Amino acid sequence: MFSALEFNCVAADKDFFAEGASAFESGQFAEAAQDFRADAGTQPAVGTLVNLGLAEWRRGRTGEAILAWEQASWIDSFNSSAPRNLQYARDFAGLEPPDYSWNERVSTWLPVNAWAWLTGGSLWLATGMAVLPRVLRRRKSGWHQALAALGLALFLLSLPAQFGVFTRTKIGFVLQKDTPLCLTPTAESEVIAKLDSGTPVRELRSRGGFVFVRTSHGQGWVARNKFGRVCPE
Repeated sequence: MFSALEFNCVAADKDFFAEGASAFESGQFAEAAQDFRADAGTQPAVGTLVNLGLAEWRRGRTGEAILAWEQASWIDSFNSSAPRNLQYARDFAGLEPPDYSWNERVSTWLPVNAWAWLTGGSLWLATGMAVLPRVLRRRKSGWHQALAALGLALFLLSLPAQFGVFTRTKIGFVLQKDTPLCLTPTAESEVIAKLDSGTPVRELRSRGGFVFVRTSHGQGWVARNKFGRVCPE
């Protein structure tokens, strides 16, 4: 079961969010999605993206809904509404989740910005505890060494997660039903398979209006306008 509308969003332009919530409550889901997308474009926020996904789902646009909820999870992995909605939508539509590597899965434990803070902070801690006693002409004590070792350990442990964050930026989702997976990046190409809306794909490279992706159905080219990345360029 889906979560209700979230009203904890703080955005730069509150009018779009309020109008979107009002349109959703009155059953005008297309208008609600347009308002929530405009609000998210001004300042992406978890509440706005969760509500955008709800509006798109009620419109029957599975791919757009899943993309919005994945973007909400990207911003804040501690939010419970987006993962709950994703699980329900995938069970209902028979869709698979993204195929994460081990370090990508670790990178989902914290919000993406938290990993950057952890890596930078731990490096500064290790460096500071190693250098400051000498600069201040203080005797290096045991707690200095312990904090330096802790900082270095956290820094080294965060590196795989940081790489996982980077590789996850290439993951996206098919936005339209029966999207063709093509052999070549042309409109006249042979079709390898038809992809369902909401199918996860991993972008490998791009050419013109097409992106070369890897899916559970194989590799091929997908039109760029039928594919949305969790972390837009």
